[in-house]
Amino acid sequence: MDWGKGILLTIFAFVGFIMVLVVISVKQDDIHLVTENYYEKEIKYQEQIEREKSASTLEREVLVYDGASQSMVLDLPVGAKGSLQLFRPSDARLDQELLLEITEEGKTLVPLEKLKPGYWRVQLTWSEGGVDYYQEKKIHI
Repeated sequence: MDWGKGILLTIFAFVGFIMVLVVISVKQDDIHLVTENYYEKEIKYQEQIEREKSASTLEREVLVYDGASQSMVLDLPVGAKGSLQLFRPSDARLDQELLLEITEEGKTLVPLEKLKPGYWRVQLTWSEGGVDYYQEKKIHI
């Protein structure tokens, strides 16, 4: 075997390797976007910044994860309305959204024991007294 055949075999092996990678990547069907309508969300991002600023001015911690009971503790006043989004970055099929309307005094517990273990982003958007708020926590179950 001489240098010409060795170089030719190396090129064929490299092309074969690249072709295998292309076939594997084309067959993947488990690719998820972060959100389906990300252009629309980008336009409304300034509103999101205002909600986050409003939440940072509050005197209390609204969204707390209790690892012992595997639940989110929400400290919202009576009459507050909003949504709690459970966002799994690795698999969009596991995402959940819970609508909230606080009708009782005290802290509200949202159980999370049915969620698949791993990394989650919990996003709380709510309105109280005519002001919109947003807070986010990154948790690991």
